[in-house]
Amino acid sequence: MNLAVVGANGMLGQDLNRAAQVRGITMAGFDLPEIDLCRPDSLAVLPAVDAVINCAAYTRVDDAETDREPAWRINAEGAGNLARWCAAHAIPLIHISTDYVYNGRKGSPYVETDETDPLSYYGQSKLGGEVEVQRAGGKTCIVRTQSLYGLGGRNFVKAILNQILKGRTELTVVSDQVSCPTYTLHLAEGLLNLIQAQATGVVHLAAAGGCSWHEFACAIVEEVGAAVDVKPMHASSLNYPAPRPAYSVLDTSRYQSLTHATMPTWRQGLQAYLEEEPMVVELKQSNG
Repeated sequence: MNLAVVGANGMLGQDLNRAAQVRGITMAGFDLPEIDLCRPDSLAVLPAVDAVINCAAYTRVDDAETDREPAWRINAEGAGNLARWCAAHAIPLIHISTDYVYNGRKGSPYVETDETDPLSYYGQSKLGGEVEVQRAGGKTCIVRTQSLYGLGGRNFVKAILNQILKGRTELTVVSDQVSCPTYTLHLAEGLLNLIQAQATGVVHLAAAGGCSWHEFACAIVEEVGAAVDVKPMHASSLNYPAPRPAYSVLDTSRYQSLTHATMPTWRQGLQAYLEEEPMVVELKQSNG
């Protein structure tokens, strides 16, 4: 199998490369400036492959509230440009979307058919991308995922570990936002499963279970054996420009039925990540 990944330099793109190598899959990676989704002519460098995965996105959630034009051009129009190219060349497309297309008021895990209602402009732009991909008319699979962390970029786990390394003995973390933190290597493996299953339509793909950011931070502290007191706080105290869904856990039943595979739990994902995270080694050395 041959794949092309757009946005290959990001966390997910890097882990897709790792997962593909393990399976003996050839992956061609593309990123800025070679490919710019806002410039359809740049897509001409894409080779003839068995599938394309679009990991490219504007992901600065709070900045998108005021930086609207770039967010829409990349997440909506850019996604449409790539989808139309794939349709014209009869190449299946996997497009990465987000739990932020939901308002978080359901109170139970979201299934693919639940009504979308994004609270933030970032969520609106990603939903716009879904619409553009569907309109393109090719063989497409829109994968909604959430709360990603991986070795190849900044993320919540590294932020907590950094505070521990700085000697912090007390942290305050949001307790009233619940999602399911997902390790990008596990997500990458799930995406390859979907390609092999020739999945189409909308599919939810994230770690199993769900937790608040406070619970996740407590788990990080516990896993590395740090003496840190993690206190809860309300999200409203942070005054983020972009509102977040309070509960956005994704139901992955459709993924399981399509691939006959299950995703690891968020705790298993965290443990797997920490086994490879260099900051953990540094933390152990600092503790003597």
